[in-house]
Amino acid sequence: MAVRTIALGALLAACAAPVAASVVVIGTSDARMCYEAADSPLLPQVRDIRHCDDALGEGNLSNYETVATHVNRGILRLRRGMIDPAIADFDAAMTLDPNQPEAYLNKGAALIQRQNPSEAAQLFTVALEHNTQRPAVAHYGRAVANEALGNVREAYQDYQIAAQLAPGWSAPRADLQRFRVVQR
Repeated sequence: MAVRTIALGALLAACAAPVAASVVVIGTSDARMCYEAADSPLLPQVRDIRHCDDALGEGNLSNYETVATHVNRGILRLRRGMIDPAIADFDAAMTLDPNQPEAYLNKGAALIQRQNPSEAAQLFTVALEHNTQRPAVAHYGRAVANEALGNVREAYQDYQIAAQLAPGWSAPRADLQRFRVVQR
């Protein structure tokens, strides 16, 4: 089970553009540059995180932009292996907007990397309840967490849903191949 949790963490860290859920910021500001870096498939650079820091330090962002910038900086930090600072960003976003689904989704991914599947599964569920932009990722993350917890039936169901929601994403389909359904 630890191999599966590490695999999701590595997948989420390596493929954050298609996997992690950034939050859109419009304009030409540092907050926008932070968003673009979080949404990019490229490995984030220190300067990308600096754009987020500068945007948050300016103090002229709306609440939405502040929340979005915390989520986006958290994604960049997570992709650079800075798990604790990433979690702090997701927590800050959730404090400012308890209904921001992408904060829950991305914190769930961070907790998978921290080997905390129980809390991660709960966060993926909250992300789904708040209509995350990436429901396939939330189902996949919850599947990995449930499998690590020994909840095989729930894991299988979430892998199936993830595969249905994102037919072009090979990871859920590959994981489903590991299961064997036995009728009782």
